Amino acid sequence: MEFFASPETRALCERLSELGVKTDAVGEERGSLFEGLTFVLTGTLPTMTRDEASAIVKANGGKVSGSVSKKTSYVLAGEEAGSKLTKAQALGVKIIDEEQFMNMVNGKQ
Repeated sequence: MEFFASPETRALCERLSELGVKTDAVGEERGSLFEGLTFVLTGTLPTMTRDEASAIVKANGGKVSGSVSKKTSYVLAGEEAGSKLTKAQALGVKIIDEEQFMNMVNGKQ
């Protein structure tokens, strides 16, 4: 904090602002496509990692959970999906594959 309290730093910041440097904090934009939805990812996806799929869900306002429950909106299932897929089927949770997921993301539901 001392750095920003010094008169030299304050003068520099003012000068930079006068020259057009933007000093407003910019947050990451977040979509709302999956707002209120919870996804569970299981198995190996064909063209992306589960971390990449998880990032897409979060960037669009959704949540990612590690376990299936009645509150789960979708299970995104890839190859060799195991007990999470079985539990989703038993609970009647909607199961989608990567292609369906990407169609949702791209507005081609």
